[in-house]
Amino acid sequence: MTLEQLRIFVAVAEREHVTQAARDLHLTQSATSAAVAALEARYATKLFNRIGRRIELTQAGRLFLNEARAVLARASAAETVLAALAGLKRGSLALAASQTVGNYWLPPLMHRYRATHPGITVSLTIGNTETVTTMVREGAADLGFVEAAVDDAALSLTPVAEDELALVISSTLPEAKKRAIQPADIKRLRWVSREQGSGTRILFEAAMSGLGIAVPELDIVLELPSNEAVRAAVLDGAGAALLSKLVVAVPLKSGTLVALNLALPKRQFFALRHKERYVTQAEQEFYRFIESPQTPRPRTQSRPAKPR
Repeated sequence: MTLEQLRIFVAVAEREHVTQAARDLHLTQSATSAAVAALEARYATKLFNRIGRRIELTQAGRLFLNEARAVLARASAAETVLAALAGLKRGSLALAASQTVGNYWLPPLMHRYRATHPGITVSLTIGNTETVTTMVREGAADLGFVEAAVDDAALSLTPVAEDELALVISSTLPEAKKRAIQPADIKRLRWVSREQGSGTRILFEAAMSGLGIAVPELDIVLELPSNEAVRAAVLDGAGAALLSKLVVAVPLKSGTLVALNLALPKRQFFALRHKERYVTQAEQEFYRFIESPQTPRPRTQSRPAKPR
């Protein structure tokens, strides 16, 4: 069994498609199929069911997938340690971020980092808070950035910035003329919300709870998987939404959206990393960039503690 065979198996298992895995790995379909077949033959174990033109993992395949991912994560960690010995001249940094952080706060920081250290390859995966937490825990990302506190014993949590929220509504709706809004008015609004598991949804529910309102009492007309989708629906008059001011800065400035006057809690952006994994020089330098006063971000909190 080789690391290359494991890498191919995981790619096929995650996509449940040999051709797509081969294309993403820059291999031929025959080489990809042969690697999987070699594993199955060597251990006399069926890893995939072939059903027509599609494949699916067998029970043995599902069990093996967890172990294969763990082995690849350890191999990646060992490679990272060796790359770190070369300083910041080469290496990689895999980031994962929830949507507000990943789409608005993080890209300028990544640009500055990459310009300073062109030998470091920086990648970014954007998902909701649950997805980011899982990626950091399983070693698929070196650092994660989320919009809500995460309770996971395996991960360290460092505040890196502060974000302001706004309750926004289309300027074409009657409620926009009122501007000031009381908690009693909240239940009369239609709402557009992010999905369960997102940092914005967690903050939305917490804000409503602070006002003595249970989310099931609200008229949520749309539940959407991205900030941009929520913003577009609100611009079209679908209802009100609670979003980061980073997301709605442009339409607020143009007047197409109106921020209703309601006291809202601020939230922090947090950096996540696995407590037991090696801290590379590339990670340490990224933390330094976060601390830098030139970093474009919302109001900053106190400097994050450097990982030990």
